[in-house]
Amino acid sequence: MNVSLLPIRSLFRPFRSLSGRSFLSFLLVGLLASLALASCGGIGSKPEVKLNLVSFSVTKAAHDQIIPKFVEKWRKEHNQKVIFQRSYGGSLAQADDVIAGKQEADVVHLALPLDVMRISQAGLINRGWEERVPRRGVVSHSVAAIVTRAGNPKKIQSWADLAREDVTVLSADPKTSGIAIWQLLALWGSVTQTGGEPQQAWDFVRRIYQKIPTLARDAREASNAFFQEGKGDVLVTYENEVILAARNQPDTNYLVPPVNISIDNPVAVVDRNVDKHGTREVAEAFVNFLYSEPAQQELAKLGYRSVNPFVAKDEGLQFPPIETLFNAQDLGGWTLIEKEFLANNGIFEQIKNQSAS
Repeated sequence: MNVSLLPIRSLFRPFRSLSGRSFLSFLLVGLLASLALASCGGIGSKPEVKLNLVSFSVTKAAHDQIIPKFVEKWRKEHNQKVIFQRSYGGSLAQADDVIAGKQEADVVHLALPLDVMRISQAGLINRGWEERVPRRGVVSHSVAAIVTRAGNPKKIQSWADLAREDVTVLSADPKTSGIAIWQLLALWGSVTQTGGEPQQAWDFVRRIYQKIPTLARDAREASNAFFQEGKGDVLVTYENEVILAARNQPDTNYLVPPVNISIDNPVAVVDRNVDKHGTREVAEAFVNFLYSEPAQQELAKLGYRSVNPFVAKDEGLQFPPIETLFNAQDLGGWTLIEKEFLANNGIFEQIKNQSAS
């Protein structure tokens, strides 16, 4: 018995010189330290965790189906409930709110890689974010579609027809709207990516924008003017949006030009915020889940061209073929696009000012 107690007694030898009060104080400090360590025991030790997702408007329907699947998967694997706080709106405005701290997003799913780049430049997302996830951060993508009036009375067949004098295109402002940026790049690339020179692209784009009476602030305003107010002959929008519209209004007329731009929607973990909230593990898991087959199937059902080609095939969706598909990199990359096309006195502003004169 005495031998077995020796190791235990030896543990208390360093404290023999302490008074009773000092000894109790020491034990209290130790207990508090243990509780502190337990509270920092990782996200998995908590019964529930909150994740703040900030996204652009048209993804809501897909997230409504995807998020419950992820929540159930995480619960089974980690015995933990994930509560999503979600915000939807225009991509540019959403990015601005994240940068300003108005929305402490853990994950952003936005319409433009440029929006994620701006958040990264503000110091909230670590550099190289696109290298940490599949397909350089692109989780959903679409192409541009040209919507016409019922029966296509102006016989629109291609991008080139939009420059005709008898055709008026409704458009949002690329300074404030994501789809307007994609439209501008699609029009420009329809020339330069088929052998045309930049000056030809300039003249083509100018002829289109000089006929636009007023640039809408965002895609919703432009759509309302076209569909509800009956203004204009043509509206350029996302293919996935017009696919959904056509399901509710079968007489919707639209075409998908065979020369088209890959409209790439990025997803990223907001590093500063997940480290602040202690949500990195679940945020990264959710981002990875968005690339999974169940998530991509839901995106495909809503008209997105899945980043997984097998998913679209499995779903039996038939998208119009694209003969020449170009992307932002083919136009010089987003850094150059921001500087040369969108900056003050950039290509778009020069074209707009010349069209107004």
